[in-house]
Amino acid sequence: MEVTADVVVAGFGAAGACAALEAAASGASVVVLDRFAGGGATALSGGVVYAGGGTRQQVEAGVADTPESMHAYLRHEVRDAVSDETLRRFCRDSAKMLAWLEDQGVPFGARLCPFKTSYPTDDYHLYFSGSETAWPDPVPRGHRTRAKGTSGSVFFARLAEATRRAGVRVMTQTRAVELVVADRVTGVRCRTLTGLPRALHRALSRAAAKPWLYLPPLGRALHRVAAAVERRFGRELTVHARRGVVIAAGGFIANRAMLRDHAPAHRGGLALGTPGDDGSGIRLGTAAGGTTDRLDKISVWRFVTPPSALQRGILVDIDGQPFGDATRYGAAIGDEIIRRDGKAWLLVDDDTLSVAKAQVSTQTARFQRFQARYLLSRGLVTAPTIEAAAEKAGIRAPQVEPFGRPPYSLIDVSVRFDSFRRGFGYPCPMLTLGGLVVDEQTGAVRGVRGLYAAGRSAVGVCSESYVSGLALADCVFSGRRAGHHVAKEDRC
Repeated sequence: MEVTADVVVAGFGAAGACAALEAAASGASVVVLDRFAGGGATALSGGVVYAGGGTRQQVEAGVADTPESMHAYLRHEVRDAVSDETLRRFCRDSAKMLAWLEDQGVPFGARLCPFKTSYPTDDYHLYFSGSETAWPDPVPRGHRTRAKGTSGSVFFARLAEATRRAGVRVMTQTRAVELVVADRVTGVRCRTLTGLPRALHRALSRAAAKPWLYLPPLGRALHRVAAAVERRFGRELTVHARRGVVIAAGGFIANRAMLRDHAPAHRGGLALGTPGDDGSGIRLGTAAGGTTDRLDKISVWRFVTPPSALQRGILVDIDGQPFGDATRYGAAIGDEIIRRDGKAWLLVDDDTLSVAKAQVSTQTARFQRFQARYLLSRGLVTAPTIEAAAEKAGIRAPQVEPFGRPPYSLIDVSVRFDSFRRGFGYPCPMLTLGGLVVDEQTGAVRGVRGLYAAGRSAVGVCSESYVSGLALADCVFSGRRAGHHVAKEDRC
């Protein structure tokens, strides 16, 4: 069985959809392949896009921003993951990128969240999604898709609808197994499902999605059955690409072997992704001659907000030494904790704790509420003095100046990858940031003609550190870049 198109995209999440849309807009015929039903980690995400420089939403909210201000902040976060020229282009085109997403049907709002949070409630759609409040002249740039609950499913659904309207052929339940390579990449060998096995595989994949995140043993068991269906009933299929192939198949957070090889200290956290984030796209690229970078970069999240009152607390390590800044983004805090062997506590006084408890009902989204209540009840120890609280927590007395009023509490914000019970109450989300090395002007995989990569399959803007919305923004930026340039390739 064979199919032919100008451009073949492996992976149908945000990066794959944007690559397909841009290639189609450039006049190419496009086929998109996805092992499951599409959506990937994008559909499970919060649907937040990091954008600035004067977006329509910022202007409506009365927020002043410029590409230069955005660049100054992101240079601190992105560091050397991409060149300064690429980062400036990312910032300069950011407002236009968000407008392009709106043109595809993705809805955004301008209501500014008045409190610091890891994810806003349904009432707000513009917020400080990174560490901006710890930065001079802070500007909110987190643009949450306007929808109820975690809105990544709506974000992806609108992109998927736009992709199909553009005439792109989407082939789901089709797994990319190997690239066809001569002097260049000319296609993808796949295994595809039809009929009853296809329907069964789709049902199993859907059933495994949420347990994969929140009840991993059940999610893995369901996925193993789905994989068995693939092996038993998958039919061989070759999809030929006249101009080239774009890999947009996500990262490798679901691949234990790759994590063990590249980031052994990070095994066991809450894998933010799907079973498809198994590094298969990255491995396709390396098998064809591509190289990788920053595979050791794992973003580990330790949020102390919401409720916002907790950012008044002081982070301390097992020796009682203060560190970090509780107002920073959860990934920055998580990185600091990892450097301290994963052990950390947040010291708060009685007033802070009381205010935090009162804020839970108004500042938390439904999925955040259990975690907030856990931290403010079972996740802490309380005593009349700081020294007594430290003794109950099993750490040295914090080396801090007296503050607030007693009693004092130490909230355990340690990172424990190996404790299921602890992880259930206060999970430690993590995702991979590295991938295939690409040309920053085109998105082409270096050293391999006819091959491109985007999103978490490639090194990009968020490959050094992460703030909410930066991964989706990079998926749009790198996906559109790859789609535009692969469509301009000479036909094979």
